[in-house]
Amino acid sequence: MPIHTRLADDGDTLVIRIEGRFDFSTHQAFRDAYEHGGSKVDRYVIDLSDTTYLDSSALGMLLLLRDHAGGDSSRISIRNCNNDVRRILAISNFEQLFAIK
Repeated sequence: MPIHTRLADDGDTLVIRIEGRFDFSTHQAFRDAYEHGGSKVDRYVIDLSDTTYLDSSALGMLLLLRDHAGGDSSRISIRNCNNDVRRILAISNFEQLFAIK
C-alpha cells in the first residue's frame, strides 16, 4: 500500500506518508487516510520523503484535505519533498496554502 498513516505521539496530529507515485491511483486511499484518521485530529503532516512523482490530481487531493481540515484555518504541513516535487508545489503556489518544510 503506497499510503501509510499513523497518529503522532501528541494524539492530535495525523501523519500521512506517501510512497512512490502520488497520482489519481492513490485518490481513494489518500481520502480514506484523512477521513478515518481519528476524531481528535486537528493537524496533518504529509510526509513525501518516499514520493517519487506528483501530478495535478495529487494537488487536487491536497486541496480536498485542506477543505476537510478547515480551509484557511487548517494546520497542514508538507515535509521531506525531493527537488522535483518541491518544484511542482512551488510552481503551483502551494507555499501560500501549506507549510512546506
